[in-house]
Amino acid sequence: MSMVMATGMVVFGYLLGSVPVGVVVARLFGGADPRQSGSRNIGATNVTRVAGRKAGIITLAGDMLKGAVPVLVAMGVGLEPLWVGLSGLGAFTGHLFPIFLGFRGGKGVATACGMFLPIAPLPLLLSALVFAVLVAITRYVSVGSMAASVVLPLFIYLVGGKEEYVWIAVVVSVLVMIKHRDNIGRLLKGEENRFSPGRRR
Repeated sequence: MSMVMATGMVVFGYLLGSVPVGVVVARLFGGADPRQSGSRNIGATNVTRVAGRKAGIITLAGDMLKGAVPVLVAMGVGLEPLWVGLSGLGAFTGHLFPIFLGFRGGKGVATACGMFLPIAPLPLLLSALVFAVLVAITRYVSVGSMAASVVLPLFIYLVGGKEEYVWIAVVVSVLVMIKHRDNIGRLLKGEENRFSPGRRR
């Protein structure tokens, strides 16, 4: 497969990832701009709060699809694992730094789930269980999200996943942690809000 096609898939992933699903859905449902309300995040949690549960669910699905579609297309055209992973990483990066929103995007957890679903389903499931358990115990969505991102590369390695996907997952984990730096600061100060419907994380 040509380098041009492989590179094109990464660019396609980035542009698709840059589509601000949460902003579009919130407007369609007559809600406030998530960038200006609540946590000011364009992800499903904040969209749910500003535009309702249905809008949040659609946003979650849309953000996951942004990660999954480039990976599935890259696999379908026969790209090597590295380029498959980079196509997904392009989408993830697009969500974090979208060209359509002045490079100010979301935290990328849902998009990361979408990109790893086709290439590492079992590790993703195990990470989702870590997320669910920690949120249930602590009621901090941010804690669950960060922990799940940290253990994902380990789970991919332990189940014998491709080395390329392990390293892609490491990059994703680092970026997720960086995007959660405000949450980390609030956690350290004891100011992070616990999860409940309609409340900021």
